[in-house]
Amino acid sequence: MTRKVLVTGTAGFIGYHLAKLLLAEGFRVHGYDGMTDYYDVTLKQKRHSMLLQHPNFSADEGMLEDVVLLDRVADEFSPDIIVHLAAQAGVRYSLENPRTYIDANVVGTFNVMEAARRLNVQHLLMASTSSVYGANESMPFTETEKADTQLTIYAATKKANESMGHAYAHLWNLPTTMFRFFTVYGPWGRPDLALYKFVDAILDDRPIDIYNHGDMYRDFTYVDDLVRGIRLLIDSVPERPEDGVVPGGDSLSPVAPFRVVNIGNSDKVRLLDFVDAIEESLGKKAIRNYMPMQMGDVPATWADATLLQRLTGYRPQTDFRDGIARFVDWFRDYYGK
Repeated sequence: MTRKVLVTGTAGFIGYHLAKLLLAEGFRVHGYDGMTDYYDVTLKQKRHSMLLQHPNFSADEGMLEDVVLLDRVADEFSPDIIVHLAAQAGVRYSLENPRTYIDANVVGTFNVMEAARRLNVQHLLMASTSSVYGANESMPFTETEKADTQLTIYAATKKANESMGHAYAHLWNLPTTMFRFFTVYGPWGRPDLALYKFVDAILDDRPIDIYNHGDMYRDFTYVDDLVRGIRLLIDSVPERPEDGVVPGGDSLSPVAPFRVVNIGNSDKVRLLDFVDAIEESLGKKAIRNYMPMQMGDVPATWADATLLQRLTGYRPQTDFRDGIARFVDWFRDYYGK
């Protein structure tokens, strides 16, 4: 029997790639996306139009805050699984417009959780972020360490989602997995992400802003690796421990069918090496504008993906140079540059 997955954010970067993978694996997918103008809507429309060519994909456009529409869509599709990816994204934009993060990420996520509870889905999976680790300095980041020092409202809303998810998992026995993403990049990426901005600027002979003078490190995760991790986690349904005992290294809650999982490349890459790889792929040097650290930013992120591998047998491993080359190929083709 074909399993049905409701995916929020299917016109978005990660949602598009996940839906494409699920469709290829025989799932029936219904998308829900608000098509907000946070970035170029035509890019979102193009992603959706490609998905809509598949007979097992359908979609509705609406905001997460529109509980009446969201409930109607969920009820009519009656999913077995919900993957909640839609959110107001972006660390920097949260400094300018924090209210949109509360509306979309807190209120909107609550609406999704309510739908999952009411429909008694087999598994609710929701996106979090490496930003929840905030000011933590012990690296690589592991899911079992405390994460109470968020530095932006974006990160705070995602930590709130994790807490809300745990409460619902405990109260309603709703199997819930939160995954923390680490600097995702790849074809069809968002225009506000560093790789997209850097490639666009370099090709147009505009300078690129390199924060903290390039002394920053990120765990760059290729989008195909990320969605493969999500796909495999769908089948790794958390169960409430009968005796409250959790295996060492597992983030499973002792009182709920709830787990947090890092999905990252487990490789800390220096920002300047990332820029060097972009220049090499483009065959063109960047005009570098070195800047101080941005407010709310962190100097490094680095995932421990041991738990993901233990649960699924899988670990992301695309080398950032290969991933950048694939993005550049897509960018040149899409924009004719």
